[in-house]
Amino acid sequence: MIPLGPDLPTARQPRGPGTAVPVAAVLTAMAMVVLDAGMTNLALPMIAADLGITPALAVLVVTAYQTALLVALLPCAALGERLGYRRVFAAGAALFAGASLLAAIAPSAPWLVAARAVQGLGGAAIMALGVPLLRFIVPAGRLGAAIGWNALTVALASSAGPALGAAILSRAEWPWLYVVQAPLALAVLCAARQLPRTSASVQRLDLTSLALCAGVFGTFAVAAQLMLARPWLAVGLAIAGILCLGMIIRRESRKAAPLIPLDLLRTPAFRISVIASVLCFAGQTAALVALPFYLRGPLGQTTAATGFFMTVWPASVALTAVVVGRLADRFSTAWLCAAGGTCLAAGLLGAALWPFVGDLRPLVLLTGLSGIGFGLFQTPNNRNLFLSAPLERSAASGGAQGAARLTGQTAGAVLMTLLFTLGPSGFASRLGLGIGAVFALLAGLVSLARVESRQTARSAITT
Repeated sequence: MIPLGPDLPTARQPRGPGTAVPVAAVLTAMAMVVLDAGMTNLALPMIAADLGITPALAVLVVTAYQTALLVALLPCAALGERLGYRRVFAAGAALFAGASLLAAIAPSAPWLVAARAVQGLGGAAIMALGVPLLRFIVPAGRLGAAIGWNALTVALASSAGPALGAAILSRAEWPWLYVVQAPLALAVLCAARQLPRTSASVQRLDLTSLALCAGVFGTFAVAAQLMLARPWLAVGLAIAGILCLGMIIRRESRKAAPLIPLDLLRTPAFRISVIASVLCFAGQTAALVALPFYLRGPLGQTTAATGFFMTVWPASVALTAVVVGRLADRFSTAWLCAAGGTCLAAGLLGAALWPFVGDLRPLVLLTGLSGIGFGLFQTPNNRNLFLSAPLERSAASGGAQGAARLTGQTAGAVLMTLLFTLGPSGFASRLGLGIGAVFALLAGLVSLARVESRQTARSAITT
């Protein structure tokens, strides 16, 4: 066993081919998935007008993608372990590209929603296997830096998505948002040939477990979206999801490599990282939903000014990711995550309580502090999560990380929907920022439990 950084030991990773092309393939695919989401959100009004549908139906273009992404993450991780990471990753990129072209020629709303759902399936393969592939591409001591590159790519794509979408829509119709994805997808498919080969598992796919897994995440995702409009139906779906969860846990608990990574969740470091990730993403999403309403409402800012303030956050995340990836390979991830959660909580709480009177410069600093805190938390937490899993279970850890992120994002969005329904938008947005700060602080505190679990493990080894 070779110690990798101050936190975790792991086996020596196999060295793949040269790193530049395969790393570029993974990061380009990640950017493609994130850019697609940002550009589509911006185009919803045009899509609704062009296809003659209501705004509520137009939102299905987004929710179909997100739901398919959540439903398929763990199954795609299982497919990666059974068939090989490179094969499933490349298939996901091809599926994403084909679905993008289908979305571009969509003549009706049902066609577009279906194409977006298929895009989500392809995106799930990319997101579940992207970082696990990095474990086979870069040396173990550089994994923190590689995860930092991934965080930087996602942050830059998140901030560039709306701007790129606006630039395209200013000169072309909304279908071109999906046409322009083709060159990126083609580049990924060409570069995917340089990705390392991984051994395939001999364990057969359990189609019943795959269906139950889809049922768990699908029912919970739809229930969250229907919670306010049709509460009784949402409750029924949630109960069905709980039943599916119980059945799949019973079915998978005795397997060496279960579809839902129960084996990994028994490891304290992995379990703590998943819980902390859910909490942090819930706080971040609540804040990112609340902040535009706060800026446009009580603070009376224009659309352009609101866009500027919202850009400070991802820019700060991107700048932090450049540095923190290297720090994560040298210092305790528990303390880095605790510091990140604290900074994020401080920034959000300050934004909620600061008495802004004419001068909004403090808000720039506070949103920047929030972005720094999120960047400081995300990379070390992901590094710890992936290195907590054996190399042969990298895909399962990637699926769990993606599921934790999407679960937190869904929880944050549902929370803000509830707050906006129950009270004025100005009060709800400030309260949402405050609640987001609580979630962020909890994420930091939960991360500190890794210090105790590591000390307990070392004591057990010593004795």
